[in-house]
Amino acid sequence: MTAPGQKKGRSLWWWVHHWLGLKLALFMTFVLLTGTLATVAHEIDWLIDPAVRVMPQGGAQASWGDWAAAVETATPDARIEFLSRPIDPWFAASAVIRRPGGERAIVYVNPWTAQVQGVSAWFNAHRFLRFTHRHLMMPVKWGVPIVCSMALVLLVSMITGLVAYKKFWRGFFRLPQWRAGRRGEGRRFTGDLHRFAGLWSVWFLVIIIATSLWYLVEWGGGQAPRHPRPEVITGPSQPTGAALDALVARARSADPELRIRNLRFPGDEGRGLIIEGQARAILVRERSNAVSIDPRDGAVLMVTRGENLNVHQRISEMADPLHFGTFGGLLTKLIWFAFGVVLTGLSVTGVMIYTLRMRRAEVETARSGLAPWLWRSLGPAAYPSAALILISLALTPAAMGLVG
Repeated sequence: MTAPGQKKGRSLWWWVHHWLGLKLALFMTFVLLTGTLATVAHEIDWLIDPAVRVMPQGGAQASWGDWAAAVETATPDARIEFLSRPIDPWFAASAVIRRPGGERAIVYVNPWTAQVQGVSAWFNAHRFLRFTHRHLMMPVKWGVPIVCSMALVLLVSMITGLVAYKKFWRGFFRLPQWRAGRRGEGRRFTGDLHRFAGLWSVWFLVIIIATSLWYLVEWGGGQAPRHPRPEVITGPSQPTGAALDALVARARSADPELRIRNLRFPGDEGRGLIIEGQARAILVRERSNAVSIDPRDGAVLMVTRGENLNVHQRISEMADPLHFGTFGGLLTKLIWFAFGVVLTGLSVTGVMIYTLRMRRAEVETARSGLAPWLWRSLGPAAYPSAALILISLALTPAAMGLVG
């Protein structure tokens, strides 16, 4: 958001807002764009991969045991690590498997017929967008602070924009209007649109800034205590069919309010079969509500509930649902996507405003054209920004090979 007025009357607040928006526009746009797409990453996979799609049917769906048995039959050499119910009726159930060589894959199962629809790479659009947005495909210890530091830039930009925009509250209902034929109309309209969109996005910007700063706190050592897990070591186990259904039934008996979303199968470290989902607590990840069961005899090892977490843990659990808008299903994800588009657009329109403010003589005398002139206008920050983006893209093939 930029304040109206003449150049000589610009305040220090405006100049800070203007400088940050221009010099860091390239990298900020990349971070905002990847984050926006990450909110609907599962839906992007649904569009790309036919195996993810199903036609909703009437009647009861097949059981967890049926899904697991179908996966085991289709991939007998692999071990199931994670089994998830469909996130929406038009999605398939999915299982993350690990093959003997260590590589992972995803098996998609029709939730009604329990027929395997396909086996896809684990590194899909969802993983690409999340990894790129979270840590630029770099090691987490380097990538996370680089990305999350942009929250500080957003915070300063928001504050300086609001202060520089005198009586900003009046702008909530000042709709941008295009008046053809007026000199400088493009610059004026872009500025009005930038301010209007920025004001209506403040609530969303606060959420993104707060959650991003929390990720930075976690990176710096402020992680919440780990969720409690049973100490009993069961060893690797892959119950399927009726055996798995019996274990799920035991979990439902132990916590009747649990709405099961995921099953974590025992790995090399054991820890039992962990059955996760949602219950009473709001804005928590599925892991906050879990029943751990010994797959050998069906004994309930531990029951955890989101409402029993301490304040530190609840803050940690709220971060992801709020940052990506997953807490309300498709509706909130679409709202988050729409406002993510707006934030990305604010970064772009900020550069457009600067470009449109250039004196015509500056463009006419630029020997190499507008694009090189604009690149030079971004200043020294353009080079590390471009380098970070290129490094992230260059590391993608290596990341795909590492995770299978």
